Amino acid sequence: MKVLLPNSITLNPELPDGAVAVTYDVDTPIPDEHLDAEVLVDWEVRRKRMADAAERLSNLKLVQTLSAGADGALNAPFDESVAICSGVGLHDHTVTEHALALTMTLLRRLPACLRAQQRHEWAHELGGSQTLRTDEHITTLLAARVLIWGFGSIGQTLAPVLQSLGAKVTGVARSRGERSGFTVVTEEDLPDELPLTDLLILILPDLPATNNVLNAERLALLPESALVVNVGRGSTVDEDALLSALNNEGIAGAALDVTKKEPLPEDSPLWDAPNLIITPHAAGGRPVGADKLIAANVEALLNGGELRNLLSS
Repeated sequence: MKVLLPNSITLNPELPDGAVAVTYDVDTPIPDEHLDAEVLVDWEVRRKRMADAAERLSNLKLVQTLSAGADGALNAPFDESVAICSGVGLHDHTVTEHALALTMTLLRRLPACLRAQQRHEWAHELGGSQTLRTDEHITTLLAARVLIWGFGSIGQTLAPVLQSLGAKVTGVARSRGERSGFTVVTEEDLPDELPLTDLLILILPDLPATNNVLNAERLALLPESALVVNVGRGSTVDEDALLSALNNEGIAGAALDVTKKEPLPEDSPLWDAPNLIITPHAAGGRPVGADKLIAANVEALLNGGELRNLLSS
């Protein structure tokens, strides 16, 4: 069994007997001599190359993507017999770190501190005696009401971290109930939940149903003191509505690790939006445990076992 590994990341899975790894260039078509491959590992493969692979790899049995979502593979014209598995779980800790970093940067108003530093100014309004909660913004996670929209593997890793810092965390998912000890509500409950939210964190996938789910109507339900952090997909936020909310002080601030168009164009008004932090899709980017996942799924494929993170087959 031939396993194609992308050159966009260093991988060294301990493959079982009967499997051999071959590295391919994600920026060029897969060479003819490797069209007999049965496993394709996807990391930063562009849509055009993924479609080409779907058409030419006639022996393919498994596409193992290393991203938490498998948008590229699911949208490519692979045969229905090809199993597609995601990288769910590989980014839990790194995205959690980034979401926490963006949150604390907003809470502690670090951009304003940096601007004051550049002016060689001791900003008295940013230090000294402070109020934990005001009508304008919150400055701590103590007793903060946090809503994590997209309560999957990453959300359930992030939630206890925020809770340990004093936050009250609620998840939003497709079904109500309890996950990992946290209350979970659905989108139908958002009209009641958003007005009570201090911090809204989005960790949603790029799907037709999630396009612009954070729109003007829902932003208007948030308190003016609320903060918004998006470490999911850029398509989930109505950027015009977010820009309007920031410009008109409808919310206190936001942080985006993802945008609808990436890289974000130089002339995008988001660059100059007040109280907005932008990072260049930096939350993940380093799948932890990728080698073990690849090896486990190749072994399962060889021996008729159960594939991990199976999305489609």
